[in-house]
Amino acid sequence: MAVEQKRATIYFEPELHRAVRIKSAHTNRTISDIVNESLRIALSEDQEDLDAFEKRASEPVISYETLLAKLKADGKI
Repeated sequence: MAVEQKRATIYFEPELHRAVRIKSAHTNRTISDIVNESLRIALSEDQEDLDAFEKRASEPVISYETLLAKLKADGKI
C-alpha cells in the first residue's frame, strides 16, 4: 500500500542545499527521503523531551537565587 505524499516548497540555505544534494548522490537516496528522515528524528527527539518534562512536572521548583544560596551554604561555591 503506497503512502500518499504531500508536496511542499522548502527554501534551503545554499550551503545546506549543496550538502544535502551531495549526501543524496553519495547515498543514492532522494533529498525528500533525507529531509523526511531528519524531520522524523527531530520530532521524535521533541517527543522524548516532552515526555521528560511531563515526568518531572511534579518535582519541586527552586529559584536560581535559592539554588545559589544553597550551594554557598553547602560550601560548593
